[in-house]
Amino acid sequence: MRTFPMIVVLAAFLSGCSSKPPDPEPPGGETPPPEEPLPSGPPVEQGPPNVPEFQPAFPGQTRAPAIQTKTALQVTEIASGFRNPWAIAFLPDSRMLVTEKLGSLYIVTPQGTKSPPVAGLPAVDARGQGGLLDVEIGPDYAQSQLIYWTYYEPREGGNGLAVARARLVDGEQPRVENVQVIFRMLPTLDSTLHAGGRLVFTPDGKLFVTLGERSILEGRVQAQDLKSHFGKVVRINPDGSVPQDNPFFNTAGARPEIWSLGHRNILSAALDSQNRLWTVEMGPRGGDELNRPEAGKDYGWPTIGYGEEYSGAPIHQSTQAPGMEQPVYYWDPVISPSGMTIYSGDLFPEWRNNVFIGGLSSQALVRLMVRNDRVVGEERLLTDRKARIREVVQGPDGALYLLTDATNGQLLKVTPR
Repeated sequence: MRTFPMIVVLAAFLSGCSSKPPDPEPPGGETPPPEEPLPSGPPVEQGPPNVPEFQPAFPGQTRAPAIQTKTALQVTEIASGFRNPWAIAFLPDSRMLVTEKLGSLYIVTPQGTKSPPVAGLPAVDARGQGGLLDVEIGPDYAQSQLIYWTYYEPREGGNGLAVARARLVDGEQPRVENVQVIFRMLPTLDSTLHAGGRLVFTPDGKLFVTLGERSILEGRVQAQDLKSHFGKVVRINPDGSVPQDNPFFNTAGARPEIWSLGHRNILSAALDSQNRLWTVEMGPRGGDELNRPEAGKDYGWPTIGYGEEYSGAPIHQSTQAPGMEQPVYYWDPVISPSGMTIYSGDLFPEWRNNVFIGGLSSQALVRLMVRNDRVVGEERLLTDRKARIREVVQGPDGALYLLTDATNGQLLKVTPR
């Protein structure tokens, strides 16, 4: 449920470039309100960069001016007692599917009543960063009752991310039936880290799956390898088949599911109003990135980037290289992103078209104001709660719904006070 629109404002630019005469004055002699000036001033409060010698490739690529929400916020706990919850998906009746990393899935009412765990899910490898991760309802849920989820699949010789779908059978003891694995990350590797795992459906019924590079060196080097799923965004049909218009569908030796490459570990993804995919990926020490992955393009990892190893050792000789894309925005120090939505509701008019990202190590709900595909302002919300925010989605009521990453994780609702 992370497919919410972002309006890319081009009016100011086009008005200076077009030879078309200006539109007539509106009825009644009224003139349209002027466009709000872009934010200016210092960035949000944060520590010094880990790699100060790495400078942004263009103005505003990092440390955008701080902005401040004018609306007073009300944060309400809907439910608690979740053990490291990971994802939320809304059912058509406004109930929520909520996953727990250890392998449980619940149905939660808007009032916070939790169902028994949904029965019938396959076993997960929940070591490290693994487990039951994202969940989405199918585009045809009203007819099929199909739900989709990602999980670390235990395998001989290791594990890998898998995408499964099944029919959700509602009731006092909910269950799934006819479980089908539609995608498996390959190759299999014994790693408990960096498998990605976000799902995003597009209006034409395609499914984006974000994949990490497994962190360990054996996996990291495969982020540039088209024979491997590691460090990629893949695009499949809901039954797991491969769309023929994928960029590498006819490339010999390449895995045809691949949409883009050169990623580290993508745990945040959403669509904008033009149905373009946006992602936020985990960097190392420094170098979390906001990207707009396009078909067939290379986003640089591990060749280029803006961070360093956790030990302080260098990873990249440069932040730029021919044929490799720059991030729209990056953070150093990191926010540790997980979960993402682009706001389109009516409860917070000032937030419309803003990007919201869950922050783990930053313990914040990160808000980005975007204009012309560039970040022009940043805000850190809910920092007083000192909570790791794992997930953020927009509900059908226009509120934001969050999950906190804790052994007693909370489902929170953010509304105007």
